[in-house]
Amino acid sequence: MEIDVFTLFPPAFAWFQSQRHVTNTIAQGHRLSCVNYRDHTPLGAGQVDDTPFGGGAGMVLRVDVVEAALRARYAIDPVELCRQRRVLALTPSGRVLDDALVEELAAESLLTLLCGRYEGFDERIIEHFTSDQVSIGRYVLAGGELAAMVICDAVLRKLPGALGHVDSAIEESFSRALEGAPEYPHYTRPAEYRGWKVPEVLLSGHHANIRSWRLQQARARAAQRPLP
Repeated sequence: MEIDVFTLFPPAFAWFQSQRHVTNTIAQGHRLSCVNYRDHTPLGAGQVDDTPFGGGAGMVLRVDVVEAALRARYAIDPVELCRQRRVLALTPSGRVLDDALVEELAAESLLTLLCGRYEGFDERIIEHFTSDQVSIGRYVLAGGELAAMVICDAVLRKLPGALGHVDSAIEESFSRALEGAPEYPHYTRPAEYRGWKVPEVLLSGHHANIRSWRLQQARARAAQRPLP
């Protein structure tokens, strides 16, 4: 997989790129790169934004700036880019990220994430240069960098070799293996602490019973905490 993140703040991704599951995927031949809009702006003094037509507070990321950055990276008209790769604009109003969308994105070989800033994107960027809009929740962040990291984290950990155990990303919250339910409770040593005991079934060594108990617990959590 090849992921390009377009952002005004590439250094913000340094910590994320050092995380074990990310370095594991890179060692497997996958790639995560950052592209700075400012490095390709056609405007003077590194300008990337401007005031909104019609008035209002804040600044808007310019369409010509984003086009210049995309052209510099891919050497084609950005209008044609979506035919080659999945291009996501990170916006509060986009499709809400869930496990199903993560699985969908993890199946892609080429992803581009566009991080907004200030008041967001000139709408022509979204209309003409992107495949989808994606949101990590119905709230507003100062920019798309954290959202991009969330998406990359969720997607990369789905790739073979990213995690320490081959089954780690299979049976987890909202996965098909758990029927889309939250993950069951986990326990570790000591088996008893301050009178709080680990459920006997987990100490039994009976794998079929443990599997059944875990699925029952996941279903119970789904019933107690219905998704919005």
